[in-house]
Amino acid sequence: MQSQDVANRQAPVPAPAVGVEQAEAALVEHYPRLVRLAYLVLPHGPGRGRRVLAAHALTQRALPRGRRSSSVIPAQSTGRDGDPGYAFVRLQVLRTALEAALPLRRRAWLTRSQLPPLLPQVWGLRLFPHSGGAEELALDQRLAALSGPGRAAYVLRGLEKLPDADVRALLTAAGVADPDAALKEADGIPAPYTLLGSAEFDPCSLQVRPTDLMRRRQHTNAALAAAAALAVCGALIALPRGGWGADGPAAPVYARNPAAEAALDPARLVRISPTAWRTAARTDFSVWPARGGLTRDTALLRRALSVWARPGETVKVSATPGTQTGGPAGPPQLLYAGLVDNARVVILYDGLRIARYAEPTDGTQGAALDFARVDGARKADAGALVLGRADGNVRFLTAPWVQKAAERDLMKPGAGAMDLDLADGVTAPLGSPVLRTGACTSWNALQLTDDSGTRLATDLGELVPARLTSGRPTKAGDASGAQALHTWAPFACSLAQERSAGVRTVNAWSFADQPLPDGSGEGTWVCTRAETWRGGGSAALAQFQTAGSRHGVIVAKGKDVTACGPRDPHVLAGVLWKAGTGNWYLLAAGSRGTASIRTTGGVTASAQGNLLAVKAEQGARADLKGTLDDGTPVNGLR
Repeated sequence: MQSQDVANRQAPVPAPAVGVEQAEAALVEHYPRLVRLAYLVLPHGPGRGRRVLAAHALTQRALPRGRRSSSVIPAQSTGRDGDPGYAFVRLQVLRTALEAALPLRRRAWLTRSQLPPLLPQVWGLRLFPHSGGAEELALDQRLAALSGPGRAAYVLRGLEKLPDADVRALLTAAGVADPDAALKEADGIPAPYTLLGSAEFDPCSLQVRPTDLMRRRQHTNAALAAAAALAVCGALIALPRGGWGADGPAAPVYARNPAAEAALDPARLVRISPTAWRTAARTDFSVWPARGGLTRDTALLRRALSVWARPGETVKVSATPGTQTGGPAGPPQLLYAGLVDNARVVILYDGLRIARYAEPTDGTQGAALDFARVDGARKADAGALVLGRADGNVRFLTAPWVQKAAERDLMKPGAGAMDLDLADGVTAPLGSPVLRTGACTSWNALQLTDDSGTRLATDLGELVPARLTSGRPTKAGDASGAQALHTWAPFACSLAQERSAGVRTVNAWSFADQPLPDGSGEGTWVCTRAETWRGGGSAALAQFQTAGSRHGVIVAKGKDVTACGPRDPHVLAGVLWKAGTGNWYLLAAGSRGTASIRTTGGVTASAQGNLLAVKAEQGARADLKGTLDDGTPVNGLR
């Protein structure tokens, strides 16, 4: 197959002619993909809302002129299973998107692509794609720093899955003067191409927000104001005396009201005494004092509150799954306002959510607004918050009851923890595992000590670090002791599976040790389970580590299952394992209380107790079922 593809590429192929009907059919069929392509290639300067409309406009103008016209396209550009119609509209979209990125020059005619789109238009609303996680945000920032051809090269590689030869031909056809330079520029982005398919870059799945309401009010002309007044008077006259309108006592949509104004007034922010946590009935985020050097910067606090209520087009908004991004219902609590690296950061709490506002200190655009759900937090969950990430490091704001902070590598349980300086609750920077690139050779965790003991948490790309625990689900405790650290060490890298998932805690439970059938030692079975702040979306991973190996291997995964958790503290999993002799075995293990295991399908066998080992063929697939001591059936984690 590979040699045939090479031969086909080398053979001369006549360039097909595309009629308008064929191009229209391809555009309709692949419209979402073409709009995504345009959105990713367009320049980032005008804001996401204008970029969305421009992407739709460029795509809709990609058809050939005239009903009978036909267009010739380069043979290398065919795509979507060889459809020349798709290849033509893709080239047109790419060409116009690159033209839109060209700088404006004096005494030069502007192309249609450099002008604001006439259609489609949306009045009174702002449209922008759904917010992604930390990885999507980082990729978007890297793409914004590239030139138009560089972005196009990266997107054609990742979204269209084109080899470099086809990318070079397509860029040349689109009018790029130096395709090789564009490809070299795209090589500088290490992010995985799979992120290009996320909701962050989907201009067909959009969020809606109002435009700047105050500016709209100020620019309404007198005639429209008079007409509105007449309409209101007529409606009041038509109402029965003393009666309500159709919406009852609710204020008109987007009208000013005292509660909304109070939520945006910096003077009404809730500020907690630095010693309130010592006598409070609750020990969570509600007793954190306001810290930082800018807690009295009224202008900064007003900007943070205003952006929370109505984020502009240039604001990057992100939220953990299941977290609402609307404005606060009343005045929120101020937790922090100060300088963090190269940004001014404000952290607020409304009783349900943590909101972090960050703006660059150099005055450039690029403010960010992040949300995390924290309802039901307890002392163990409210030990720290992420202040900011920069240069591969992360800084935390710790709870007022934290006495000591340290950095610990989960993959080196025998090594000691390295103390971190604390200044007004802010830690010194430590390496963030979610910002690391390349192979997983270490996994940093934040170790916090207070009067009730020591806890571990780790950065998973969100505002609230995930708490790490260890032990049987019904008796799990903080992963701070020597045994817990040794349990976590081989499986720390599996935490990467839970990035940006709204994770509250991750527990590691060593549920079985199994002698290997070739006599080379023992294998360890561990189940790691991530619980989320929203309740749903929990994930259980069954992992297996053989003697002498540094890392465990994920052998089964369950999403939204009760297995391996407090409601069902049982688990059953299996793996196809190759012995040093070259023989293959099916190994299976259940947690304590498993009376028997049986397997069907590609391997048929059974065993009493919680362990099973039987010879198998390479690639064999089997279904696991077990029975607990009380007769309850249990299924294998898949």
